[in-house]
Amino acid sequence: MKIGVFALQGAFVEHEQMLERLGAEWVEIRRRADFSDCFDGVILPGGESTVQGKLLCEEGLLEPLKSVIEGGMPVFGTCAGLILLAKELSNDPNTYLGTMSVSVRRNAYGRQLGSFRCNEPFADMGTIPMVFIRAPFIESVLPQSGVQILAKVNGNIVAAREKNMLATAFHPELTEDLRVHQYFLSMIKAHE
Repeated sequence: MKIGVFALQGAFVEHEQMLERLGAEWVEIRRRADFSDCFDGVILPGGESTVQGKLLCEEGLLEPLKSVIEGGMPVFGTCAGLILLAKELSNDPNTYLGTMSVSVRRNAYGRQLGSFRCNEPFADMGTIPMVFIRAPFIESVLPQSGVQILAKVNGNIVAAREKNMLATAFHPELTEDLRVHQYFLSMIKAHE
C-alpha cells in the first residue's frame, strides 16, 4: 500500500512518520509529475489552506486530484485538508476541491492563541487525543449527502466521512495515537 502525501506546505512530515509506524509506504507529491506515481490513497495535511489551494493550482494538481477523489480514491484531509475538501466555506468566498458535502468555518476557534488539546470520542474507537491549531470546524452537513459525523467537540463537528473522504479539523499526526491513520488505511483496504 502506497499513500501520496501532499508536501506543498504544512504538517506533511508528521503524516509520513505515522504511516511509517503503521508499515505503509508513502510518496511526497510536490509537482504534477509526482502525481503520476501509483498510490492507493492521498493525504492532504494541515497548514495554510489558502497557500495550499494556490500551490495546488500553480502546480497543476487541483484538477487531477479532484478527478481521482471523485473517482473514488480514498483521501484524508486534516485541518487545512478539510477546508480544501469542503464544498462550502461559510466565511470565505473561495472553494478548492469542493468534493465533500460539508460547510466549513475557517479559523473557527480563532487565531493561534485559540489552539488547544482535548480528548474526545472518535467514531467507535473510544476517546482519542485531538490537537487543534487555528482549526476549522464543520458548521453543517449538506442535505442528503450521506456524510457520517465521526466526532464533535463542544457540539461542533470536528471529524466526518463521506464515501472515500475522511476529514478532521484536528491533527491526529501531532499525537502518538495511530488510530485515525489506521482508520484511513482500513478505508483504503476496503476500497481495493
